[in-house]
Amino acid sequence: MGGKDRLYEDRPTEAGDFVFDERVVRVFPDMIRRSVPGYGTIVPMIGMLARRYAQPGTRIYDLGCSLGAATLAMRAAVRAPGLRIIAVDNSPEMIAGLERELAAREDENRPTVEVLLADLMDTPIERASVVVLNFTLQFVEPARRDGLLARIADGLLEGGVLLLSEKVCFEDPAVQALQTEWHHDFKRAQGYSELEIARKRDALENVLVPESLGCHRERLLAAGFQRVVPWFQGFNFVSMVAFR
Repeated sequence: MGGKDRLYEDRPTEAGDFVFDERVVRVFPDMIRRSVPGYGTIVPMIGMLARRYAQPGTRIYDLGCSLGAATLAMRAAVRAPGLRIIAVDNSPEMIAGLERELAAREDENRPTVEVLLADLMDTPIERASVVVLNFTLQFVEPARRDGLLARIADGLLEGGVLLLSEKVCFEDPAVQALQTEWHHDFKRAQGYSELEIARKRDALENVLVPESLGCHRERLLAAGFQRVVPWFQGFNFVSMVAFR
C-alpha cells in the first residue's frame, strides 16, 4: 500500500503544519518506516503483547489507528474468543485505507474489527483489556492528555494494559542534542535529504509535542495505572506497557 515519501522534497517551506491528509495517507507506510527507528519491530510486538493480555469477551481499542498497522497485527495475533477490536481515527482518508485493507483480508477466524471515523477524545472506552496509543498521544494537546489517560484507565478491566509508543524528549540538553542528531542520522540513512528533514521538522513543530519518559510515567501513575514498564527504545522513540 502507498508510495515513496517525497512530500517534503516537493512541498514548499511555507506549507504549514503537518496534517494527516490524502497526500500523507498515500505515502504513510513508507514515511513512518523511514522516520521512526524500530517501527518494524514495534508493530508486531504490539500484536504479541495484545495476544498475552487480551481477555475473552472484551474489547481492544486502537486509538489513532491511522492505516491500521497495529490493528492488523493484533487481529493476526490475538486468539481470545469473543474479542472485538475497535480502530478509531479522525482522518477519513486513513479510515478508508484501513477499510480497504480489511476487505482484502477477510477471515472469519480472526477477531471482528469495528472501524470508527471519530475523535479519540470523544470515544467511550468500555470493557477493554488492551488499549493501544501507537505514536498517538504526542499529537494530543498536552493539557488534554491527563483526562484521556484517566478515561482509558477507567475503561480498562483489571489486568488490562495500555500499549503506548511515543517520541520522547530528554531533560538533559546534551542528551537531547545527541538523540536528535542520531535520529537525523537515521533519517539520512533512509534516504531523506537535509531539506526534507528540516521541512518535516518545521511542519511538526506545532503539532507533535513530545514529553520526557519521566513525565509519561508520572502521568500514567496519576491516571490510575499501577506500573509502567518500557520495553523498547530506538533513539528518541520509546514503547512501554502500563498495567491497570
